[in-house]
Amino acid sequence: MNQPLASVTPPDRNRLLNTLDNTHSWDVIVIGGGATGLGTAVDAASRGYRTLLIEGADFAKGTSSKATKLVHGGVRYLAQGNVSLVREALHERGLLNRNAPHLVWPLGFVVPAYNMFDQPFYGIGLKMYDMLAGKLNLAPSRWLSRRETLANAPTLAENVSGRGLKGGVLYYDGQFDDARLAVSLMRTLFDLGGTAVNYVRATGLTTTAGKVDGVTAQDVIGGAAFTLRARCVINATGVWVDAVRRMEDKNAQTMVAPSQGVHLTLPQDFLPGKRAVLIPKTDDGRVLFVVPWNGHTIVGTTDTPRQDLPLDPEAGAQDVDFILSTAARYLSRKPTRDDVTSVWAGLRPLVKATGEDSTKKLSREHTILVSKAGLVTVTGGKWTTYRRMAQDVVDTAIQHQLLTQATCRTESLPLHGAGGLAPSQEHAGTPDSYYGSDLAALQALPGAGRMLVKASGLSEAHVRYAARFELARSAEDVLARRNRALFLDSEAAMLAAPEVARILAEELGHDAAWQQRTLQDLAVVAAHYRLQK
Repeated sequence: MNQPLASVTPPDRNRLLNTLDNTHSWDVIVIGGGATGLGTAVDAASRGYRTLLIEGADFAKGTSSKATKLVHGGVRYLAQGNVSLVREALHERGLLNRNAPHLVWPLGFVVPAYNMFDQPFYGIGLKMYDMLAGKLNLAPSRWLSRRETLANAPTLAENVSGRGLKGGVLYYDGQFDDARLAVSLMRTLFDLGGTAVNYVRATGLTTTAGKVDGVTAQDVIGGAAFTLRARCVINATGVWVDAVRRMEDKNAQTMVAPSQGVHLTLPQDFLPGKRAVLIPKTDDGRVLFVVPWNGHTIVGTTDTPRQDLPLDPEAGAQDVDFILSTAARYLSRKPTRDDVTSVWAGLRPLVKATGEDSTKKLSREHTILVSKAGLVTVTGGKWTTYRRMAQDVVDTAIQHQLLTQATCRTESLPLHGAGGLAPSQEHAGTPDSYYGSDLAALQALPGAGRMLVKASGLSEAHVRYAARFELARSAEDVLARRNRALFLDSEAAMLAAPEVARILAEELGHDAAWQQRTLQDLAVVAAHYRLQK
């Protein structure tokens, strides 16, 4: 692994906007600040290209903060026979654990067996999973007796539909905090000499002689307009890629079929201990995860087609009921709506396949298109394979002579914060472990010992750090993505929101009227995270 990069503090917003005004041309402009866009910008900057990323909302505001928090090969894709996709994802899982040990750690999964054929079937499949991971495997899988299964997952139901628990299989995948990884990628981009700006929205594409050569954009906060020139423009906006494609060609055919995934957050005692549970086949063929995360239990996910593309989708009652009823079958303590502390929904950018009517059948593999005018579009994939997607995008731009030749460096590139000692498994996944080598700087700020949200470990110092070093611009940025309070306990997050707004206003130089506006904006978003009892 390469040595960690020197840490660079992102400039304040005025200086960032001045950079947009005063830079005559970039090599690469990436539209979209989610997993794929951030990864692509990091890849481009690491190769030496002058790189700018613009994001119309906050980094990871959409899909990329709403994953199942797993860095995984995809057990269900192995069952479908998609060996190449699983092998690639397992390789990338291992690289992420190596390059960002403060953000990605191994997590053991218990797969319960309720009939005599389940255990050998799952056991053989998961040994294949281990083999596909090769030298980067996190830990070997093994069979569990009935007693061992309950010792690893004590709240598992001992009887499901009249079938008693026979035993299980323990295997390992990776776990992470998706929004915190996005923030680390943003910081890595600055460390590499690139630039990222949130709340700057692409409004159009510029062309010269029939070739895309830039982006028109607007500062969502201040209203300023920009014309930004580049040799290569990359559209990495996830489920929203078609809107950008139609800025160039209003007749561009739809390439994404969005699928909504829903997750519920429950108290930790629904799944005490350090192991997750995977139910490999529910009544409708979906996979259900029950996962310990940040001192809570998250349960999901669903896979429901959706036609519209809201930035803050709302979980449907049918999806919530499906998760609760399925979890109730497999857990000894039956969760109800009253137990849910938060709920969130995200949209997956599945690549559209003609004639398919079920998003479960659509591809999770990524697709790259280069238009006749040279706009590069990437969509599909998942968080685990973001780095490989980014490499393929930049390689494709080179192949189309939009960029000069340069070699990918990200396989062995430590991400921002990886310079400190990797957290022990005992402390992996705690709110402070995500900061890695930045933790000392955070703890030196005022308010390090003053807790604002106990459920998520949010202190006053975390708010100040988010404003000074992580481009947080609103109460939502802090409570949803720099810290995960809104995802863990929406009520606790809202109780702390006024003080978060006050500290942010102090850090960013805003007045009382701004505090009221950011709280009002947060309340609109937070309504989607509160489950109607």
